Amino acid sequence: MIKFIDLKTQQIKIRSKVENKIKKILDHGQYILGPEVDELQSKLSKFCGSRYVLCCSSGTDALLLGLLGLGLKPGDGVLVPSFTFASSAEVMPLLGAIPIFVDVDKSNFNISANSIQAGLDTAKKKKINLKGIMTVGLFGQPCNMDEINKIANKNQLWVLDDAAQSLGATFKGKPVGNLAKVTATSFFPSKPLGCYGDGGAIFTNSKKIYDVAYSTHLHGMGKDRYTYERLGMNGRMDSIQAAIIIEKLRIFQSELKLRNKVANQYIKVFTELNTKITLPKIISQCTSNWAQFTIILPNSINREALREKLSKKQIPTAIYYPIPLHKQKPYKNFPVSVDGLKNTEYLCKNVISLPMHPYLTFKEITFICKNIHQLIN
Repeated sequence: MIKFIDLKTQQIKIRSKVENKIKKILDHGQYILGPEVDELQSKLSKFCGSRYVLCCSSGTDALLLGLLGLGLKPGDGVLVPSFTFASSAEVMPLLGAIPIFVDVDKSNFNISANSIQAGLDTAKKKKINLKGIMTVGLFGQPCNMDEINKIANKNQLWVLDDAAQSLGATFKGKPVGNLAKVTATSFFPSKPLGCYGDGGAIFTNSKKIYDVAYSTHLHGMGKDRYTYERLGMNGRMDSIQAAIIIEKLRIFQSELKLRNKVANQYIKVFTELNTKITLPKIISQCTSNWAQFTIILPNSINREALREKLSKKQIPTAIYYPIPLHKQKPYKNFPVSVDGLKNTEYLCKNVISLPMHPYLTFKEITFICKNIHQLIN
């Protein structure tokens, strides 16, 4: 069976080095916040060009730490796309803040500038003290950050970039991790740069934001271990996960090239077949890490029936995401931008993600494309 994500082949490439690093951790015994965490933070800072990097326990905790660093308070509002994973929105209510759901661009799956304006109008109408915009680099490419930062600056808002899926991509030659006031990412195993458990990181050029996040992830620690400056949490990264990411980071650039090669092959074969689907598009002056290869099916296609037929041919698929956040039980009472979320609802009904990893072969890609073509054309 074709693998949706192939972590085994990658592990074979780096296993001996990972095992050596883990042995060193077992020898020195600093299982949490050991020297490997410092080493990883230094390497990530260099990789993204961000002055401060704080590694933590998960991508969700990274978002939470980022919001705390930005000073989000109960009752404050944050614009966030509804077409995303739950963690993008759940961190606001956890702090007593209000997510205001906005729409995405149908062509690239990322937050729509027009809907941001509609979200601004919604916040004003509902008298919500709007503080920021959370962008989400869905499926691997960053948003149009110039346009969004311009809107944010005009309205005295900050931007927090949820780069759980887009770390390793660039916008106008600038790496994700250095495109917004704060960036948060995830090292969940299925991410293009993942560990073998949970992990995350925040990136910022603000010492003030970093200092608050650093203290908070250590239970609000102050100058010493048992002096507390603020309410905090346990958001520490363990040394073994840091060691694994260090070794994966060594091959990350080469894997990014392979991911782009796989994506280009998908696009080439589907285009040659003239398959009745909408292929993913990369915005101008932007690169993607291709965390997912997601296509849009015609309205006439029964998606679940298609998935079942592909499964019988040993072709795995996934749906990211079948139900928009604003229609999920925990979020249905939060505000929605006045323009409605038509693109979000359309995408939730019609997207399907195909196998994507650096080690997918041309033969496998062709097999996937031809079977989809035969089933829907």
